[in-house]
Amino acid sequence: MEPLSIDEIRGSFVNSTKSLVKAMTPPPQFSELPWESLDFLGWRDPKAPNRGYLVVRRAGGVTGIALNTQASSKPRRGTGLCDLCHCAHQITDVALFAARRAGTAGREGNTVGTYICADLACSLYLRGLRDLDVPQGETISPELRVERLATRLENFVTRVLA
Repeated sequence: MEPLSIDEIRGSFVNSTKSLVKAMTPPPQFSELPWESLDFLGWRDPKAPNRGYLVVRRAGGVTGIALNTQASSKPRRGTGLCDLCHCAHQITDVALFAARRAGTAGREGNTVGTYICADLACSLYLRGLRDLDVPQGETISPELRVERLATRLENFVTRVLA
């Protein structure tokens, strides 16, 4: 992914109010992000842990999506699968994120939800730059996994924009 500025990121959100975008906390260690290893920029807001952000470069420019999730009140056991990167995690390391739809549909309260790596670091897991706690059964190449991530990511963004 090509590096983005904070202003580009703030200006990219399609499903959030100006006040929420202004209050958004940029990604931690922003100047040290491994841009060359990212397919999208994703992070949880340290000041609002139930809020996350996903920013992706697309053919039409940069699209930012504000996400919400809920903290689990009781410990859960088992494994979960991220709908974007298809990495298996401990169930507590996958979260259901809801994104308000863009435009009128979003203002009417319509949302799109999907399970994503709780830390939004799909790109790093696919490239082996961040360790997974659960053995992965998929044996395809990292390049093909990255290609599939791009397709699933585009489908999710399209659902938010629809």
